Amino acid sequence: MPLMSTDKSLVAALQALWDIPPPGPQNLWSSREFITLKELLTERYRSGKSIFGLEASIGNALRSLGLPCGTPHLLNQPRPDMDKVAAALNHEFQRTTTRRRYLCPLDMADELPSFQFGNARIGRFAAAELEILFNAPRLERCYPGIRLDTQRLSQFHWMVVEEDISVQVESGNRQFSWLDFPFGKDLGEIVPHSGRFPAAVERALFFLLLAPWEDWAEMTEVDWRGFRLPWVYTLDNDLCAFPPPPPLPEQLSWEPYAHQVDHDEWEESERPLWLRTWATAEDVRQALEARWALLQAARTQASELFSTPVEHFLVRAFLSYGIDEVMAHLIMIEAAFGAEADHRRKLRLAGDNHDESATRRVAARLSAAIVEPGAAKEYLDLYDMRCTYVHGRPEGRVISSQQRVLARRLAREAANSLVGLAQAQQSREIVLLDLLNRGVANLPPKP
Repeated sequence: MPLMSTDKSLVAALQALWDIPPPGPQNLWSSREFITLKELLTERYRSGKSIFGLEASIGNALRSLGLPCGTPHLLNQPRPDMDKVAAALNHEFQRTTTRRRYLCPLDMADELPSFQFGNARIGRFAAAELEILFNAPRLERCYPGIRLDTQRLSQFHWMVVEEDISVQVESGNRQFSWLDFPFGKDLGEIVPHSGRFPAAVERALFFLLLAPWEDWAEMTEVDWRGFRLPWVYTLDNDLCAFPPPPPLPEQLSWEPYAHQVDHDEWEESERPLWLRTWATAEDVRQALEARWALLQAARTQASELFSTPVEHFLVRAFLSYGIDEVMAHLIMIEAAFGAEADHRRKLRLAGDNHDESATRRVAARLSAAIVEPGAAKEYLDLYDMRCTYVHGRPEGRVISSQQRVLARRLAREAANSLVGLAQAQQSREIVLLDLLNRGVANLPPKP
């Protein structure tokens, strides 16, 4: 069938659907108009073969495009240009990738700059900008009972991360394919270093955590973090995939606020709660800029030094609290500077003649990497505290704010040192041996 006649047929099929008055038939998928469109799309893009989930994909796309009987809550909508609607539907069935956007609220952030790094950016966005980022008209069509409150959401800082995702072509359903279902696989298996958030988000978060937030915090006894990341809103520009419901401002942190409007009149409202820092937006920008330049050089994160779960545990510590936070920071340091050879002498390189325990070897490397001789003892003290909780010693000690922040600082400096060390593009074994040779002198006497 010639392309032009097919487009005319598609426009005619769409016009017939748009002519159905709201609220439409009880089962739109069984209507003559819908079946006509499905058969046309099946013939054109699926070689006449109907695929599981195709009806759901078409229905999602029609609703996203504003089908009147699919959006009866939106009265008096202007009729769209059917040629443009047909072009949009054509595009959805021809595309091989979709752009996925992760909208991450930086809850409780104080002053942050607008800053672009790779496929991510941070900043504060006006209500009109958030409507574009969230695709507010589409959400309004899909969720009649939930309003996207961009006015309140615009009072917070955001991190926006984008990536291209391959579209599942084997199934009509873009969000799930039975071909991807792991039949015969252990559904209870644990993938050791899978994150809480998508990998692209955690990679961007790792970069932000290289900045010295614990040095900038005004009240580290409250929190050393400069912001929190309570959730991530994921949105595809794929019209065939149904979007998640709009996020609610109430899911973020607010505090009561009153301001004087007259001599004896006060107006009560709410404003975002924030973690106060000494740093200005310019301070943060300069710190991020310097670190981004290093991180990009020679594809640092692809270095062998990052082959261990350094990124995972630095992010895990940020997303955890209490003893889990401290444990994650200490594990991150061990991931950065520990080696299997520390426990197996036969695997050690020539020149490694140091009779030190695995823990003391990590402490020595850490002190050499961050160029702080005292860091060796600090790490060993923290490790001893860790053993107090792991082995159930009876001291009943608590973890002080100073210890919690120290664990964060050592982990952050360790991660930054790896970024610098990666520039030389040496093997991990060689780097660790050099650090050990330079750091053993910093070790305190053995108990």
